[in-house]
Amino acid sequence: MKLTGRLTDVSDLSRSARDQMFALMERHYHNVSRAMFDADLAEKQWVIQIEDQETTELCGFSTQMMLDIRVGARPTKALFSGDTIIDRRYWGDQALTHVWGQLALSLVDEWPRTELFWFLISQGYKTYRFLPIFFHEFYPRHDVPTPDRIQDVLHALARQKFSDDYDPASGIVRSNTKQYRLREGLADITPERLRDPHVKFFNEVNPGHVIGDELCCLAPLSRQNFTDAAYRVIGLEP
Repeated sequence: MKLTGRLTDVSDLSRSARDQMFALMERHYHNVSRAMFDADLAEKQWVIQIEDQETTELCGFSTQMMLDIRVGARPTKALFSGDTIIDRRYWGDQALTHVWGQLALSLVDEWPRTELFWFLISQGYKTYRFLPIFFHEFYPRHDVPTPDRIQDVLHALARQKFSDDYDPASGIVRSNTKQYRLREGLADITPERLRDPHVKFFNEVNPGHVIGDELCCLAPLSRQNFTDAAYRVIGLEP
């Protein structure tokens, strides 16, 4: 089955689309609240919608927004990816990453002289594992210490977005009683998966992922930082 993706302004989402998005979240997460889902969606700017080309069934989505901060004297922008889920029947399809990559590159072109990052939080190793596939430079990582400048930006973004839920000592957004968490079997870390150094690192720095803790991550957004694999998924030449 072939999936297709499109970028939609949140303000243009129909009630039916919102209901389908919430249903996807309920199928894949524990402790999902419609009120919290709606509030989270309301602050976002865009949604990447993933649909089956034949049936138009919503098979996945990812919410996106821009954050603006100033770290020292430098204005900084970050694309923040919020709620993201693909129905497990369609794991491996690249429709979502294709649209997301096009969005990221459009922002690079829109702000060529602005320090620009991708800011995401990883509750599951699958999300974190996306970083080394798409980017040459990303943090935190197992083989390179996080530079001070990157750490300052990461702290500033996380404090702005998550306030007291963010623990700067660990770089983790701590779970609370309202936090949803992945259902069992969706992102379990097995001994075989721990052979991957990226998965092993994620498990070590975010052992609370099983209860909903999320690791804050950052990657510079520039054309040079995208890998060849990323460009193949996006459908462009490096």
